[in-house]
Order: sequence, then C-alpha cells, then structure tokens
Amino acid sequence: MIEVQALSKTYGRTKAVDDVSFDVVEGRVTGFLGPNGAGKSTTMRMIMGLDHPTSGTVRINNSRYSDLRQPLRTVGALLEAKAFHPGRSARNYLKALAVSNRIPISRVDEVLDIVGLTSVANRRTKSLSLGMGQRLGIAAALIGDPQILLFDEPTNGLDPEGILWVRKLLRGFASEGRTVFVSSHLMGEMALTADHLVVIGKGRLIADAEMNAFIAGSSKQTTLVRTPQAEVFAATLAGRGGTVSTEPDGSLLVDALTTAEIGEAAASTGVILHELTPQVVSLEEAFMEMTQADVEFRATPKEASLIGK
Repeated sequence: MIEVQALSKTYGRTKAVDDVSFDVVEGRVTGFLGPNGAGKSTTMRMIMGLDHPTSGTVRINNSRYSDLRQPLRTVGALLEAKAFHPGRSARNYLKALAVSNRIPISRVDEVLDIVGLTSVANRRTKSLSLGMGQRLGIAAALIGDPQILLFDEPTNGLDPEGILWVRKLLRGFASEGRTVFVSSHLMGEMALTADHLVVIGKGRLIADAEMNAFIAGSSKQTTLVRTPQAEVFAATLAGRGGTVSTEPDGSLLVDALTTAEIGEAAASTGVILHELTPQVVSLEEAFMEMTQADVEFRATPKEASLIGK
C-alpha cells in the first residue's frame, strides 16, 4: 500500500505539488492522470525517494522508501525509459540489480522472458529501440518480484501488441493482489486498464474516485435522437436550450437537455421518435471537462494554425 499525506513540493516560487493526499491500495490498478506539468512525475519521484518533499509524507507499507532494506523486493518502478548504462548488455544490467538486492541470478532470465527480450539479452542497451528500452525498464521493475509497482507512461514507444501486453500485465498483477500505480496520457488505454483514478492539475488533487464514478461525475449529457422530422425537432430543441448537431446519417446529437426533457418535447409537439439513446461519456471527455481549468500548456488558435506550414 502507498499512503500519500499532505504532500507538497516547491521549487523556488513554483509549487509543483500542493497538499496532495491519496492512497494506492492492493488488488486494483490505480491510474494517475493529469495534464502536462500537473505534478505527476514529481509525485512519483517523491514516492520513490528521488525528490525530497517540501512538506508531507509518503509511506510504502508503513515505511519510507529509503528505509527499505531490499527495496526492489518491495517496490518495482519504471519512471524513465532507458535509465541505464548504455555500455552494458540488457542481461548484465539486470544482473547488477539482482546482486544489489540479493535476488537470485536465475530471476534475470525469468524477467527477460516475461518482457520478451531473451533474444536481445546480450546486446548493449544503447542499441535497443525505444520500445525495447521500455521493456527492459519493465523487466528492471519486476526483477525483485515486488508487491508494489509504479509505472510512468509504461506504453511509451510500444507497438499495439506491446500496449496490449502491458495492459494484461498490469491487470494480471492487480488480480494477484498487488498494488499497481500507473500514469499515462493514453485515455483510451487507461479506461481499459484502471479500476480507480487519482487526478491532479497544477499540483492539486482534482479527483480520487472509482473509474465509473469519475466518468459519471461529468456534467456532459449527450443524447442520440432519430426522427423523420429531424430539422423541425432540432429547432424545437434549440429553442428549449439544447445544443443540437446533425450527424451525416441525419440523426441528432443533443447536449444540455436530459433524455427525459427531449422525450417530453417530442410528446408535446407531436414529433415521432425512432430512437432516443443517452450516449456514454468517455474517460477522455470526462477528463477534459474536469481538468480544463488546469491545463498549463495550451496552444492558441494562431499557434495551431502554423502546424503543417
């Protein structure tokens, strides 16, 4: 279990993390989300003892990371791709980690096989592709067979097969009762992987909730409407405060009115409905709504218009 209590980190006048508290518990995948510059990487570095908090505490199974005698047996982390000596082979890099934590050398070949790098185990790490380097970083996190796993953008550089493999790997670890904490910008993948979400923006906690509860908390309500009187009904709904867009097949997508309100409008005006279906809000849509005030790096229309010129 990871316990983060009133955690803050200040660099000069900049507060990278501002009084953040949350728990990461065993038996589920906890996703860590936030816009660029939100403080995610800084928080994960403080959990691992790489950055010292300005205030607050982090406990890993009731201990500080620095107090763990054989940390790789308790916590495995991937915080940066290719964070290893370029002149060593993949196998020798993992052997050094194993020796440092009194882990049997036989574990090296086990994790190389788990991540699919057995065929390149004797190549120098500087020759590995970004995806291979990412797999080696995951192997390093797994070397001690830890109960707690932290991953920062674990699918970076991986192909679709690799992304699916990481998803199954994380879900598998959670099903074994391990604690899994993962940060990613891939909303679609996070929606398929995480059970629980911790969301921060500009260093502050925005949400700490189950995946379904986070999505349900979005105020966005969209309803699909099919009717042979689409043009007339669109005007009616707009007059009642709805935001209406017409799809290529002639159906209507209606925002700002509930499904019940749309149905009542149809009944009162004699409009025939062929379909009235509430649309499920995606994790990406809920995330964008929740964090729109916390985006630090936002392209202006002028900057965006320069793309491709």
